[in-house]
Amino acid sequence: MSDDIDPALVAVLAQLWRARTETPGRAWSFAKLAKQAGLPMSTLRRQLTGLAESGLVDMQVSEEGTGSASLSAEGESLCQTVFGS
Repeated sequence: MSDDIDPALVAVLAQLWRARTETPGRAWSFAKLAKQAGLPMSTLRRQLTGLAESGLVDMQVSEEGTGSASLSAEGESLCQTVFGS
């Protein structure tokens, strides 16, 4: 990967890919994603928002601000190319 790619973005995508592999069809909570990626919640949310706006991630957010995320079909395709099986 190029040096100009945000490491936080790569960390989030890697964990979403891991989530898809370990628990197919289930979204991971923001808290779990932040912990697994080693990112502050604010950084995770910023990355997830950008990925969702790009159509790579599906997010569900509650009124309390908690939520979960999973890769969209397009995101799965991208991660398959980047991370492999």
